[in-house]
Amino acid sequence: MLPNYNCDNNGVIFQQTKVPTKYDKTYVIDRYDSYGELSNYMGYLRLGYIVGALGRIPESILDVGYGNGAFLKVCTNIISECYGNDVSGYNLPPSCSFISEITSKHFDVITFFDSLEHFEDISIVGELKCNYLVISVPWCHYYNDSWFENWKHRRPNEHLFHFNENSLVKFMSEHKFDLLSFSHIEDTIRKGEQRNILSAIFQKRIR
Repeated sequence: MLPNYNCDNNGVIFQQTKVPTKYDKTYVIDRYDSYGELSNYMGYLRLGYIVGALGRIPESILDVGYGNGAFLKVCTNIISECYGNDVSGYNLPPSCSFISEITSKHFDVITFFDSLEHFEDISIVGELKCNYLVISVPWCHYYNDSWFENWKHRRPNEHLFHFNENSLVKFMSEHKFDLLSFSHIEDTIRKGEQRNILSAIFQKRIR
């Protein structure tokens, strides 16, 4: 394991010394607005994945780390209650409401697209009130230290946690979420090595 990184009992690789990146409007514009139409395509792909896995349209949805709001903009076409949370201050799409405390109320679906790995404390998922939790993260295969050191998704002080399919499922299970579906469906747009992005849908355990 590289210096300043460690691995917990779940197999989750994390950065020991954390100085998180500041996510403001400039960051969002530079990173997400430059994707152009790809952001819209990704929004439809993600929503289609959710509807397909659930077998229905979500009654309400909260997107945590909504970026430029492309996913929520797509959601407003078919979901009556759309909410967002992001530290950047970027404007939400019309008809969406901002939620300052993501644990404050219950939602049918909560999504973390490219955002969970940025949190300093990922145990917050255990406090979430929802029926389903959807996550996409870079897929960390960790073949060896050399691979990890040169991996394009290893961004010190930005990506603070890294998962593979086993570590994500184990971590979520300890926080009372059971796996419903996982895939690398986003790779159809986000080209890279085989299994570049891990997408997973979890259902809240009732008991």
